[in-house]
Amino acid sequence: MIIKNPPMGWNSWNTFGSNIHESMIRESADAFIEQGLKDAGYEYLVIDDCWSEYDRDPVTDRLVASHEKFPNGMKAVADYVHSKGLKFGMYSCDGVRTCADYPGSFDHEFLDAQTFAEWEVDFLKYDNCYRPATADCQLLYQRMGVALEQCGRDILFSACNWGTADVWKWIRSSGAHMYRSTGDIQDNFKSFTEIAMSQQDKYGYSAPNCYNDIDMLTIGMYGKGLVGTTGCDDTDYRTQFVLWCMYGAPLMLGCDIRNMTEETKKLILNRDLIAIDQDEACRPPVWQQHPWNANAKCAFKHLANGEYAMAFYNFGDKEYGVPAMLELFGIPTSSGLKVQLTDLFTGEVVGVYRDYVRFQIAAHDCKAFKAKLVRD
Repeated sequence: MIIKNPPMGWNSWNTFGSNIHESMIRESADAFIEQGLKDAGYEYLVIDDCWSEYDRDPVTDRLVASHEKFPNGMKAVADYVHSKGLKFGMYSCDGVRTCADYPGSFDHEFLDAQTFAEWEVDFLKYDNCYRPATADCQLLYQRMGVALEQCGRDILFSACNWGTADVWKWIRSSGAHMYRSTGDIQDNFKSFTEIAMSQQDKYGYSAPNCYNDIDMLTIGMYGKGLVGTTGCDDTDYRTQFVLWCMYGAPLMLGCDIRNMTEETKKLILNRDLIAIDQDEACRPPVWQQHPWNANAKCAFKHLANGEYAMAFYNFGDKEYGVPAMLELFGIPTSSGLKVQLTDLFTGEVVGVYRDYVRFQIAAHDCKAFKAKLVRD
């Protein structure tokens, strides 16, 4: 199974946590279509932890969907999601129990993979809680990778070990298609910027068919839900989305997609930004920062068509001028080239620059551009 672009979809955890049930999942599948998410490229609807009964079936040893939350069973839920032209995802864990203390897949990998295949699951998020101290993390992800490959169905393998054991160095060999490289995100500016910056020197490991997952987006949560904490405003969320797109990270929404504001929809449906995220070259950005202000940064990303993307960030609490010396992005004056910038939010060509470019950026905000090189 080859995943050619960073996966895009929605996961239940950030907003709903354990408060999941069949009618909410059906409503979310409906919202995928009604809100235009499917048309924009989002395709996976993933149910996270807390979906099962507290114990396995005593006769078959199989996982069992919660009779209260999913009275018609998981196959019926999958069928409904598929009827919308979407793909259906579920959750398990490499430990004896999941993070919320439901049955994990430790020593049941092949049985559980077969169960997921029979339910017609398309995506498995595989967590890392309650793993016995005697068990090797790398081996357990290898085991589930083989189990999924042999289950008779194409299932995207989303490894979620939180960046432990230098996961970026070995996870591709396990068969995983995406891998969590950080701890859990919270809905505040400090959390998502620290997560993004922690991966500056590690994103070179991310490539087609195995993508660095810096966790689910909190865009549109506004402090609500399980990871709500202080919440963010639309400026913060704009910066979050640009960071994820410049990295080429999986775009897994975490808000209640049934009730999104117009600003949220406008941002996550921005086709120009999504195109940057989904660029088939999947190259990490090059970074530079202001000589004496670490909160002022610029990123430069090679695209597959010979053009580039540039993003200017102000992670500080006051407006600031964020510069970029084009020499540091491989475009010296002697090249005879200038950079033409087109705003990815407005579509406006803002100018043509040689040597140096600088933008005033409001606190916590960013500007993002398509960059085309032109001759003098």
